[in-house]
Amino acid sequence: MDGNTVAEPERQEDNDKSTAFVTAEEWFGGGERRWYDAAAARLLPHAEGEARAGLMRVFGRKTGAASPDTVWLTMLPGFPEGSYGWAQVDRLLPAELGPRLYVEPVGQGDSDKPRGYPYSTVERADLIGAWWRHLGVRRTAVVTFDYTSLALLELLRRQLERPGGPVITAVFMINGGLYADAHSHPWRGTPLLRSPLGAFVAKGSQKSPMVLAQGFKQANLYSKGNEPSEAEMAEVWSALVRRDGARFLHEGAGFVKEHRRNAGRWDLAAIARELKGAVPIAVGGSVEDPYEHRQVDVTRERVPDAEIVTFPGGHLTTSEQPALLADAITRFAGQHGVKEALV
Repeated sequence: MDGNTVAEPERQEDNDKSTAFVTAEEWFGGGERRWYDAAAARLLPHAEGEARAGLMRVFGRKTGAASPDTVWLTMLPGFPEGSYGWAQVDRLLPAELGPRLYVEPVGQGDSDKPRGYPYSTVERADLIGAWWRHLGVRRTAVVTFDYTSLALLELLRRQLERPGGPVITAVFMINGGLYADAHSHPWRGTPLLRSPLGAFVAKGSQKSPMVLAQGFKQANLYSKGNEPSEAEMAEVWSALVRRDGARFLHEGAGFVKEHRRNAGRWDLAAIARELKGAVPIAVGGSVEDPYEHRQVDVTRERVPDAEIVTFPGGHLTTSEQPALLADAITRFAGQHGVKEALV
């Protein structure tokens, strides 16, 4: 990943080497649900969590072994499919690439969906930090997809303001918001979902995978000719609606407005200037992404030292180009010291 990189589609026979398609049940079966105290931003031992009221459980998935000095690879998911969006990428990553941590935000996947919960970028950053402390993570490279770029920007701000905690060593942000003035979300995306009509869309999606599939199509999440099969879309639906999860389509869709309210704090160019090269930055973008396509061009102008990686296809690169994305992540992780400890 040097300078500007264009990820090229592999030959079909190269893609065929991949392991079997990962279902939602397989993905969630490979992780764990932990008790979480959101007020204290702390993951709790099972016995303590069982004994206390008013807590929730959050899902996380860890692979590989770590020593105290190991550089982890933290993988943060997109909206709205959550950590399951990484499933087909994860199966193509080298087995020895790790340790890897997949964090599931509250409201998504197999994490709880408490009613009236104050969803925000700040609470997502708190949760990520809680996982790092729970696992003893001291250093980590971070990959984000879609809206968790904002949580990473908040964590980088905290690293600048309050050094001494887990250290982010390198970042790779894909199809996410990096500058509040460069969002280009079409009406049929998050603006619609955040509206009263979006609440009805969410309710219908909870009941029917066909409603969800139609919503994804209308939102132009995929490029033409790269739409998922009916069976693949059924697995996405299964992951999204777990524990009454479709409500998050409406309740969690306010992150673009939140970014605009915090434009100065969550601005990649401003953060990069303050980091002064201490944290290598890579930014990925899809050439047919209708949501965040401007972010890559703006990065070229405002953060000229950043690595730029472009992918073919639409917004959901995790679904359309998992092999290309896995290759890019593997190169990124290898360049920045991610290596499973020998135990």
